[in-house]
Amino acid sequence: MRIYECIVVEGKSDTAAVRNAVEADTIETNGSAVSEEALRRIELARERRGVIILTDPDVPGERIRRIVSRRVPGCKHAFLTKGKAYGSPGQSLGVEHASAETIREALRHVRSEKEHPEVTAAVTRQDLLELGLFAGSGSRDKRARLGEILNIGYANGKQFLKRLEMFQISQAEFAAAYEQLLEEEEKA
Repeated sequence: MRIYECIVVEGKSDTAAVRNAVEADTIETNGSAVSEEALRRIELARERRGVIILTDPDVPGERIRRIVSRRVPGCKHAFLTKGKAYGSPGQSLGVEHASAETIREALRHVRSEKEHPEVTAAVTRQDLLELGLFAGSGSRDKRARLGEILNIGYANGKQFLKRLEMFQISQAEFAAAYEQLLEEEEKA
């Protein structure tokens, strides 16, 4: 599998894992203190080839994603779930521990960020509250599973709503994902 866009990752181990999974060029941020030089390279890559952000599904990874996304609007995003980003027992969480197939799967489900959304998101904060996704018992797990189904990754309630808006998830797409979640819960 060849990826045309440059893939933004956190470090050298992530680059090795990505190159083990696909044929692609990467840009390393070298951790959550994203340098001005790295941001300039990402801007250039975005202008010339496009950029896919693939960071660890943890707080530092999300911080990097936000920094890059704010500075370089219009990026694409690939997400790994926490469950698929762990290596052997005792290893930390990260892209470097994900299997090649997990990385390929994340890259097959890339989401495009909309710089100037044409319409506001059909899903509202009130919708999330009514469905028990913003707060309360089980809301975190439900958001995590919906993030997997929709390929937008895990986020807290406020960030989940922002991602629904940023990726312009339609009411119909959200409803279908929520229905799938309910069916899975019934089978469990």
